[in-house]
Amino acid sequence: MAEAHAKHHDYHLVDPSPWPFVISVFAFILAVGAVFWMHGQLTSLVMIAGFLGVIYTMVVWWRDIIREAEHQHAHTPVVQLHLRYGMILFIASEVMFFVAWFWAFFDASIFAGEAINYTRAEFTGGHWPPNGIETFDPWHLPLLNTLILLTSGTTLTWAHHALVHGDRQSAKWGLWLTVGLGFLFSLLQAYEYSHATFAFSGNIYGATFFMATGFHGFHVIVGTIFLAVCLGRLYAGHFTPTHHFGFEAAAWYWHFVDVVWLFLFTFIYVWGAGTSAH
Repeated sequence: MAEAHAKHHDYHLVDPSPWPFVISVFAFILAVGAVFWMHGQLTSLVMIAGFLGVIYTMVVWWRDIIREAEHQHAHTPVVQLHLRYGMILFIASEVMFFVAWFWAFFDASIFAGEAINYTRAEFTGGHWPPNGIETFDPWHLPLLNTLILLTSGTTLTWAHHALVHGDRQSAKWGLWLTVGLGFLFSLLQAYEYSHATFAFSGNIYGATFFMATGFHGFHVIVGTIFLAVCLGRLYAGHFTPTHHFGFEAAAWYWHFVDVVWLFLFTFIYVWGAGTSAH
């Protein structure tokens, strides 16, 4: 009887799971709660409940995936290949997400004096940065944060190389350094935000600046958590030199975050701080 149910293929037929439906419900609660809270029609508790529900569902869902990989051995080479395809498509979608914010920034900065159904010059003074905006000096904290992220990419590559060669202790050290540098980046960005002379609302510069750099900062926080989970899994005995896709996915995500920051630093902090209208 057991032989009749034995798997004779390399694919993973996922068992029925409640988590896709559950997380969609909590995401709906989060979205609706946030909209009504922003309009002053609901307490923030509804939004917080939805957010906590999303976090809980993500934890238990990924717990099931880790169990499939480590204990059920369901992630065969074929399955791992498909997981890589999925991660590549996810990062491609993230690229387009940031393209939208760069598009908004370049539209406002390069065509600062154009009129499209309104006089844009009223908001920018006809040049960029707009009148009254004191931008950050890119060669202080932004440059330091650039060096921190580039260094974190190096330590992560060290950790990956060590894991592939079976040196788990060096992999742990590399991950500790990467997580620490990611945390330091977030602290410095929060410090930078607290000293901004412009607000998110009321001006196009603040809106585009905080949306682009703020979403990147959110991705840094997510990536830091992702890597911290990988560090915990290393201590739990997970990952082998030939079976560590979770680690690879975290590394790809982190390197993507690094590259996005290089574009942010170059165009928003350096170029965008002193351009004039064309």
